[in-house]
Order: sequence, then structure tokens, then C-alpha cells
Amino acid sequence: MERTHNRAISLALMLGAVFAYTSCTSEEPSTPQPAPRPKSQYPPTARPDTVAHFRADMEAERHPSDGGGTVALVLEEGDDGSVVASGLRRWTFHFTAGPEGIQPGGAMYFQTSPFWGWSTPQTIRPFQPGYTTVSLVGQAEDDELNLEPMSLGPNLMSVQIGGRALKEGEVLEVIFGAGESLARGDRHAEEGSTFWFAVDGDGDGVRKLLENCPKVDIHAGPPRHLVLTLSSVVRPDERPRLTAALLDGTACTGVQAKGRLEVQLQSADGAVGPIITVAFDGTGEGRRTIELDPLPLGVWRAIGEITLGDKPLRATSNPLLCDPVKERIRWGDLHGHSQLTDGTGTPDAFYTYAREVAMLDFSALTDHDHWGMRFVDQHQELWEGLQAVTNAHNDPGVFVTIVGYEWTSWIHGHRHVLSFSDSATMFSTLSEETDDPAELWSALEGTPSMTIAHHSAGGPIATNWEFPPDPVLEPLTEVMNVHGSSEAMDSPSLIYSPLRGNFIRDVLDRGYEFGFIASGDSHDGHPGLPHISPYYNYRFPTETRAAQVGTGGLAAVYTEELSRQALLRAMRDRATYATSGPRALLYATLGGEPMGARSSSLRGDATLQLSVHASAPVRSLELIRSGEVVDVFSPESFAWDLEHEFSLSGLEGGEYVYVRIQQLDGGLAWTSPWFIAAD
Repeated sequence: MERTHNRAISLALMLGAVFAYTSCTSEEPSTPQPAPRPKSQYPPTARPDTVAHFRADMEAERHPSDGGGTVALVLEEGDDGSVVASGLRRWTFHFTAGPEGIQPGGAMYFQTSPFWGWSTPQTIRPFQPGYTTVSLVGQAEDDELNLEPMSLGPNLMSVQIGGRALKEGEVLEVIFGAGESLARGDRHAEEGSTFWFAVDGDGDGVRKLLENCPKVDIHAGPPRHLVLTLSSVVRPDERPRLTAALLDGTACTGVQAKGRLEVQLQSADGAVGPIITVAFDGTGEGRRTIELDPLPLGVWRAIGEITLGDKPLRATSNPLLCDPVKERIRWGDLHGHSQLTDGTGTPDAFYTYAREVAMLDFSALTDHDHWGMRFVDQHQELWEGLQAVTNAHNDPGVFVTIVGYEWTSWIHGHRHVLSFSDSATMFSTLSEETDDPAELWSALEGTPSMTIAHHSAGGPIATNWEFPPDPVLEPLTEVMNVHGSSEAMDSPSLIYSPLRGNFIRDVLDRGYEFGFIASGDSHDGHPGLPHISPYYNYRFPTETRAAQVGTGGLAAVYTEELSRQALLRAMRDRATYATSGPRALLYATLGGEPMGARSSSLRGDATLQLSVHASAPVRSLELIRSGEVVDVFSPESFAWDLEHEFSLSGLEGGEYVYVRIQQLDGGLAWTSPWFIAAD
């Protein structure tokens, strides 16, 4: 059995190095792995060994006994197996061997979700969480059958079969949390969190997941956040919407709380509206959306407070602009993950959260082509189901959903692919026909699609900018997400593992032209709000310190019409800007040209006019010109709303200009650049 043990450990360590967790589609295959190209041909952060492993896994043959058997969660009457987020309890499973059994040298595998804090099943420390026991059920001690459980790495254990085969119909009892410390559940509320079981039936080192693994629900914890969200830009005759959401400490919805929320609207010039009372009665999902009366012209914010027990929760909303002519600003999160791959929560819950909690205007769930527990590019039914859920939530004019996935290249960097139609083909990075960016763009040519590079300056893997982005299919780039900012080395909230020379500003210096957006890349099931999770660096307020927002991202798009087609047109026109999550309203022109413009008329002298309505006091406005911060304006007072002009002289063809905005609470925003054309 030594060979099987070594393979299992090797796999766990390899995948742990890639993402700090295992990805359990199979045991490391025994078939020869394809030889990777010479490393000198790859970008600095490329991981060709990872790609070789995944391709070999696809080609590995499964024995009929692999993935055989069934497993059931054993529950007492009245118990559904659920737990509160991060809660402790014990779970008992019965695994029944399938028709082929498990031969000596084979193994059964048990894995908790490798994301978001589940205890690792472990067999050697009875007094620590996750202690797991395995025994044969329903018959006397069998000296010939040897069960050898062992932990293989984060969240993964195996039960090696020795002596004789585990026969068809024989049952193994697995008790997860068998010790007094029990086992810890997911940090996040979600429906149907899966306990994964797999079988290597013939002992060749290749395993396969069981078809129907047990699932349990994780419930939200007590309320710690009050989030107020207003419509962003409305006309004088329109009724704005206000969403009030009570969320737990990791921004999960589903909080059960009783209390009366009092909200008052205040304008930037000091006017106040009537007090609005919203009742929470301890039922439902802990969120309410109401329509308000039309508002006078100007900038408005909602300020609210609710006392739950003896603890008050307070919040100030995003700014709302009531104006008869200003362009509409639509908010979206175009990049996130669900339990379908390496996130938490169902695809349906992802879109429900986007619309009903975060009050987004548009969203895209972009689960990986291959990553997580089951690879979507190898299970067409998963891809079809994801498209069906996305289309079911699409409601033009109210909330737009966009079909998408993440093209997860461990050589050239990650891009999410968006399709502005009801269906799309998933082009996998494991296919030799679409494993580099040029091949991907060729496959997408002529379709209503878009690709967006993300965490391009570092993080899990940096973008290979040696492939000049297609100007039609990739007109935008993601400057910020939960991994941090890829804008420039001097950017606040800098991305981890940064690669010098690979920042967005570096490639703008090379002549590439992008509009800016941001999106979450959240894996917590909270599109639009990952920046209020402590796991993405949010800091709760204290008596001596105001709240500090974490990392995240939102895309702001200027468009009157809210539809897939209108969003595609606006994004291809670079009518966009980016924030790290907070909803600052930005209006800006350079020499009369809108953000994202490319014009020769900007040569010479020009004035950049900027209007900012922030979600917290503004710390600074920074003017970036062709790779350098050339001017900084810092308001003397705690200004939430301000107008400012930057004067530029001697602009030449090939230059670019944009503005970075910093708030005192750590919130960030970036205008899209203006590009000065040579002719």
C-alpha cells in the first residue's frame, strides 16, 4: 500500500501548493504525464506542471470499481444535519461498497469542502476538531480486513483497504467529529454544502467521485452588518428604491433578527426627509426593499440605525443622484464563483444575493472551466445548468445576468469570458485548440462575447501580456478584485505576489488601450459585497476606529438602457469605471471627451473636469499621466461630494490620462483612461 499512500500525499501537496487546498477529481493518474514545454518558453508565473497533471487526469482510464458505492448521512429523527456557520457538531456517514467492491490496495476517500474553513478530517488527535473514526458496520471483528485511515492534506483523508477486499454491500461507518471537540462547518451560510466521497476501487492510484454525495445546509450567524443601498441615478419623477439588509459577520444573508430600523434621507446640502421605519420580525431573510417617494434634485444618502438586543447597528448608504439629464450609472459584478467550482453557495443563491441583497443592476457567475471538486469543462450538464440558472434570473430593465465562465489558464493567466446571449460554448484551457489567448479570441470571433483579464499583475498567476488583447473582444481590464489591485506598484490594496512590469499601467505604457472595470472574484457567494467580509480584509468599526473596507470590486457602466446588448455596447465603448466595492458616483471629461475616449483633439492643453460623490470622505484625487502620478488634490475638510479640475499641458499622441480616487475608509475608484491619439 506504500505506492498508493505516496501518490495520494504527492497529489495533496501539489494541489495544495497551487491553491492551498486539494482539488479532488481523481487520484494522481498512473498514466504517463505529457512532457511540458521548456520552462524558458513560459511566462514567469506559469505552472506547466499543473496543466500537465490536469490533462493526464482527463486521459486516465477509470476502472469500473472507481467511484463505486453509495454513501448516506445518518441522522436522528428531527435532525437535518445542518449547522450555523462556523458551528461545531458531529456527522455520521455510512458508505456501502458497490458491486465491484474495493480491492486490497484500493481506498475510499472522504473530503470536506476545501474552501472556507471546514475542519480537516484527521485520525490522530482525538481532542482536536475534525477527529474521524472509521469502522466496519453490522458484523463481528474481521481479522482479515484491514482499514487504514489517514489524513492526506487539507480537508482530505483516505481509508486504505488491506488484507482482503471490501465486498459489495459491506458498510463502513465514518464519524466526522467523533471527538469531544466535534468538527467545524463552513464559515459561510449556504444551501447544500457537499461532503465529498470518492473511490479508487482497484488500487491503481486513480479515484473517482461518487455520483450522489451527502449535502447539508449551513445557516447564517447573528447579525453584525447593516447595509443600506439606494438607487444610484434617478430622474425627478422616479421612485427610488432602498434595500436594507441585515447580514452576519461574513456578510451572509438569511439572518433572523427582530427590531425596528429607522432610516432618514439627507441631502448633500443639508436637507432631510421624513424618517422611514422598517420592521424586521425575525422571519424571512433579513432584508427589505421599499420604494421611496420621488426626491428633490441633488445628492442624497440614507442614514439608518437598528438596535438588536442592546447592540445598535448603523449604516450610511451609497450616494443617490437625482438629476434630469446625468447619465445613468449601472452597477455590476462580472466575476464570481459558487459551490459549482471553488466557491460557496448555489448558482441560484449567487444571483439572488446580487439582486436582492447587493442591489446590483447586472451580474455574471463565472465558475472555472476546470478547478474545484468537479470540472465544469468535463461535465456538460453542469455548464448547461449554469447557463439555465443565469437565463432564469435575467430580467431586462431591472436586473441583467450574463452567461460567463473563467478561462483558467495556469500558463497565460486567468480571464473570465462573458457571452451576451442565452448560450455559449465553453472553451477550455485544457483543450490544445484554445489553450492560449490568441486561440481563445479566434474561437470567440464574431460572437457577442468579451474576455477580461483579472489579477493580472500577480496573485495566483499573472497575465501573459505578450498576447496583445483583441480590441473588440477585450476592450476592458479588471483593475481590482478580492486579490487586490493590479493597477500599479504604487496602488493601495496592492495585489499579493506582484510581478514588476506586469501591472496594467505597465502595459498601458506599452501602447495597449483598455477601459477600467473592477469585479469581486468573490468565492463567498456575495457578489457586490465581498469588501465587507473580514476574510477579504474588512475591519469592523471600534470605539476608536471607523470601519475600513476590504478588497473587492464593482464595475460601473454608463448606460440608459439596462439590457445585455446595451451593456455590451457600453463596455466596448469603454464607458466604464472601477471601484473596490463602494459605490462612488464619478462624472469626468478631458477636454470635453468622456472616459475611455481615444482622440487626437486632446493633443496640446486640456482640462480634466471631475465630479465625485463618494460613499465616505475623500482622502485624495490622483492624476496619472503616462505612467506617473503628476498631481494630487487632497480636500481640506471631510468632503463626500466635490468638484475638481486638473490642468494638463503639452499632451502628445500616445499618452494616456486617468484619475485614482481614495476614500478615508480605504475605498478606491478609478476613471477609465483617456487616450491621446497621434492623428
